[in-house]
Amino acid sequence: MLAVLTLGPLQPSDRDAWEQLFAGYNAFYGRPTMPDGFYDQAWARFERNVELHALGAHLDDRLVGIAHFLTHASTTSADACYLQDLFTAPEARGKGVARALIAAVAEAATERGCGRLYWSTHESNATARRLYDQVAENRGFIIYSHPLTS
Repeated sequence: MLAVLTLGPLQPSDRDAWEQLFAGYNAFYGRPTMPDGFYDQAWARFERNVELHALGAHLDDRLVGIAHFLTHASTTSADACYLQDLFTAPEARGKGVARALIAAVAEAATERGCGRLYWSTHESNATARRLYDQVAENRGFIIYSHPLTS
């Protein structure tokens, strides 16, 4: 029997599975253990659905993929949408989940009046880059990060 893929906003019932996926995403990128309250704060921001937005992908009612995104003003075009986090459960990879989430974020960005959708990934993430090269254009920009301390 074929698994049914559904996409949409995260629901309260997704909370635990979302945290496991987001923790997997952070571990994939080698981030240290997140501080107490980190996941609660992020979830609360996604529930407000104002500055940060989240979508989930379910295979047969099981959350197997997440996408976090935000929109922002642009000095050179219509508003832009940044796909900040995209993660698929290892057992669901290769089933079109990430591609479908990108398409859903693109649709949400279009509905919000954005002129483009963009994201970044680590240069060593060959698996993701194979998909990204099929659905988007690598324009050659390099991203720098300057940590800020309070």
